[in-house]
Amino acid sequence: MKTTNIKKCKSIAISAILTAVIAISSVGALTGCGKSNAQPAQAGNEQEAAVTPEADAQGTEAVEAEGTEAADAAGAQAEGTEAAGTDAAGAAVIDANEYLSLWNENAEARQQLVSYMEAITQEGGPDFIPVENRIAVFDFDGTLFCETDPNYFDYTLLVHRVLEDPEYKDQASEFEKMVANKIVDQNTNGTKYEELPVEHGQAVASAFKGMTINEFYDYIQEFKKLPMPSYEGMTRGGGFYEPMLQVINYLKANDFRVYVISGTDRFICRGLMLNSPLELPNYQIIGSDESVVSAKQAGEDGLNYTFEQGDDLYLGGEFIIKNLKMNKVTVINKEIGMQPVLSFGNSTGDAAMANYTIGNNPYKSLAFMLCCDDLERENGNIDKANKMYDLCEEFNWIPVSMKNDWKTIYAEGVKYIGKQAAEEPAEAAEEPAAETVEENAEPETVEETTVEENEENAEQEEEELDNAA
Repeated sequence: MKTTNIKKCKSIAISAILTAVIAISSVGALTGCGKSNAQPAQAGNEQEAAVTPEADAQGTEAVEAEGTEAADAAGAQAEGTEAAGTDAAGAAVIDANEYLSLWNENAEARQQLVSYMEAITQEGGPDFIPVENRIAVFDFDGTLFCETDPNYFDYTLLVHRVLEDPEYKDQASEFEKMVANKIVDQNTNGTKYEELPVEHGQAVASAFKGMTINEFYDYIQEFKKLPMPSYEGMTRGGGFYEPMLQVINYLKANDFRVYVISGTDRFICRGLMLNSPLELPNYQIIGSDESVVSAKQAGEDGLNYTFEQGDDLYLGGEFIIKNLKMNKVTVINKEIGMQPVLSFGNSTGDAAMANYTIGNNPYKSLAFMLCCDDLERENGNIDKANKMYDLCEEFNWIPVSMKNDWKTIYAEGVKYIGKQAAEEPAEAAEEPAAETVEENAEPETVEETTVEENEENAEQEEEELDNAA
């Protein structure tokens, strides 16, 4: 029986190279050979006893050849599976080590994210999440991008427009100058202005009024080329956190839709992310809002005006809403219409979004918070980081240590040279700031740091979260 089987395998091996049709037929025959040989040991011994010595020698040689071919075929199949990134069942296999190579493998946040992903992508498993429900939301400043140098990107953009841009600074309104000088005072002295987030939004809207959307994007592209003061080898537009870009790519590979939910003006966000490593469509980039009007609208209410073919859109100059705290939850419901299952933030401005993500969610969900505890590679702030660690423990958020969890922060070749370098350009505007902000006697000094939270002090943060809970 075995001799017959061996001859059959030899015949198949030869015919496999003749034609495609014969090759297909031989696959079925070869499968039959494999099945015949995969029998219990006792039956195999009885078969060997019935074989003549001469046939046995030939059979041994043929079996060895067959075994080699089978091993080669199995190896080729395994190699093909690995290269294709699929498992034995044909499902896609996402290698977390490849996608998250800039994270330390022992980082608790990384481990929790990987375990989560394995659980929610296992079809038929108790934590499986259908693809259409895989929504992740990210804050921007301090979560995906350098938060302050010496202040937020959109704050430094306004200062540049109002106090430095030779084509506009002489046209800037007194209100715009007042707001810009508050930012400079904040950069230099750490002074806090509770009204600044809204005033800044209003000043941005008016300072860029009349630009088309594309002209505004072009302006931002030029501003992005300026150097980032506290770093060597990095421009204003180059402050993306490399490990967080990896997280976004990892989520995309696992069929997540990723949204940026920022307190920064949405058009500034979109301009900043244009031609950047963060590849997201504009409709997934959501931020604070300002008005947009038609070129021919001439102040007429939108209910009474019909957009005409060939018309263009301009920034209307009216600030609408600051997208922080509860407003983030509201805009998620309005523009996404689904509860996220993953949230990433870095401040109390993201607390509402985090709690909304993990509260009463029908699916397994997590909220991560970055802690700015790296003073060697980044504009860190230990006090703020420690407060966030405490809040993470209290509210069941997962802390991400920028110091201990990441192998690097910024792109290759970037070197942090200190906060002092970031503060120097602001000194030239210090004098007009003192004239404008004269009501604020003895401004509070923040221990030689840039401003990390401009909308509330530490006590207000904890009180607000206690009330929210």
